[in-house]
Amino acid sequence: MEPVQASDRRGVIDATLAEHRLVLEATIERLSGPIEEAARRLVAAYREGGKAILFGNGGSMTDAMHIEGELVGRFAIDRPGVAAVALGSPASFTATANDYSYADVFARMLEAHARPGDVAVGLTTSGNSENVLRALTKARALGLTTISLTGDTGGKCRELSDVCLNVPSTNTPRIQEMHITVGHMLCDLVEQALFGSS
Repeated sequence: MEPVQASDRRGVIDATLAEHRLVLEATIERLSGPIEEAARRLVAAYREGGKAILFGNGGSMTDAMHIEGELVGRFAIDRPGVAAVALGSPASFTATANDYSYADVFARMLEAHARPGDVAVGLTTSGNSENVLRALTKARALGLTTISLTGDTGGKCRELSDVCLNVPSTNTPRIQEMHITVGHMLCDLVEQALFGSS
């Protein structure tokens, strides 16, 4: 196996950053309005004593946990924590997958944690992860606001979401990069609306 040359490494770096820039610019065009609407719905829920319940698989699960941490802890200013739950406790997750099915894990966990006025936030780059779809379906049945962070078309999540934040890309790493950027913006907007910007 030939070693990777420095020029090849630079080519990968340049191509990745160029693609990231293109997806970022397209995201600004497509999602500025929907991001504002998602933030409005989250703020309204928080003002009424609700919380965000976030869920996803793999990298999307870690993004859900990251956003939870920014809300419960802090994003940019010192302020009281706001309620958020990222579904994924190993005991609950594996027990539900074992006793029921992997496809039902988020729906069952969401049902246990959800209260009227909460917001369900599903993350899936394809927009078609079955366990995310079932959780959004359950959220709708419970009367929750639903927000999804997806890739280009929104997949089946589009029909189950009050707000679908569908990043204009089909490349999973670029979609995930935009998901955490969008997540940070939502945290920032929530924080500013509830506590002021300084």
